[in-house]
Amino acid sequence: MNLVDEVAPGLSGLETLQALISAGGRPPIGESLDFTFVEAGDGWAVFTGTPGLHAYNPIGTIHGGYAATLLDSACGCAVHSKLSATQAYTTLELKVSYLRPITTETGPLRAEGRVISVGRRAAFAEATLKGADERIYASATSTLLVMERPQSTERTPSSRRN
Repeated sequence: MNLVDEVAPGLSGLETLQALISAGGRPPIGESLDFTFVEAGDGWAVFTGTPGLHAYNPIGTIHGGYAATLLDSACGCAVHSKLSATQAYTTLELKVSYLRPITTETGPLRAEGRVISVGRRAAFAEATLKGADERIYASATSTLLVMERPQSTERTPSSRRN
């Protein structure tokens, strides 16, 4: 399933993101990790989530991958908001700084991503992960590859190679 093709074929990046939010703001990874895409504008995007026991690591805190996923999503969608209908992106590099531990007692988190620069082939973004107390729990910078969107081709069982 290609979520973008199903929700918003042919729309600009920002129009696609706004359609995804209108459709419930839950990309498939959001179902797994319990977070939601809540806001997007020209060069920025916001995800929210409340970490639960499902994201705990063996030492009794929320796994760093939970924070990294929200930050990566915010950076990626901030860049997505600047793209045309024929462009796509993928994360090349994500650097995350963890500033304080996250537990179930931390409560709701808000990942706010902002574009730094978008070029023909590369984009740069940054994001912060804040609690309801406005404290920053983690931050990230991201380098993303900008490319032409691959054409959606459904493969039927008879068209697959053995």
